[in-house]
Amino acid sequence: MLFASTHPALRRNVYAHSGRALERFLSEARTESTQAATQYQQDETAFHLKLDVPGIAREQLAIAIEGAVVRISSRDGAERKYRAAYELPQDIDAALSEAKLEHGVLSLKLAKKMPVSNATEITVQ
Repeated sequence: MLFASTHPALRRNVYAHSGRALERFLSEARTESTQAATQYQQDETAFHLKLDVPGIAREQLAIAIEGAVVRISSRDGAERKYRAAYELPQDIDAALSEAKLEHGVLSLKLAKKMPVSNATEITVQ
C-alpha cells in the first residue's frame, strides 16, 4: 500500500503499457533473429550477403537497389512477412548483381560499381 499511495503514476505506467510490451518484445526478437541470420562478405568486385528467409518463395521476394542501399521485402500476399534494408560502403551495379534462393537462404552477389573519373585533361600553353 505504501508503494501505491506514494507513487500511483508509476504503478499505472507499468500496467498501462503491458499490452505493447509483448508486441515490442516480439518485434525485437524478430529483428534480432533476422540480423543474426545474415552473413556478409566482400571482395574486390562484389558484396556477398546471405539471408535466411524461410517460407518465402522467389516470386514473393522483391529486391530493390538504389545507390549503396539494398532493400529486400516480401510482396503483398506472401504468407510470411520479411523486410530488411542494408546500406553498403559503396554503390552497387544492379545490372551485374545476382540473387539466388535455395532452401530458404537468399544469396546476393552485389557487384560494386567502379568509380568513373570524369576528369578531363587539358594542355598547358
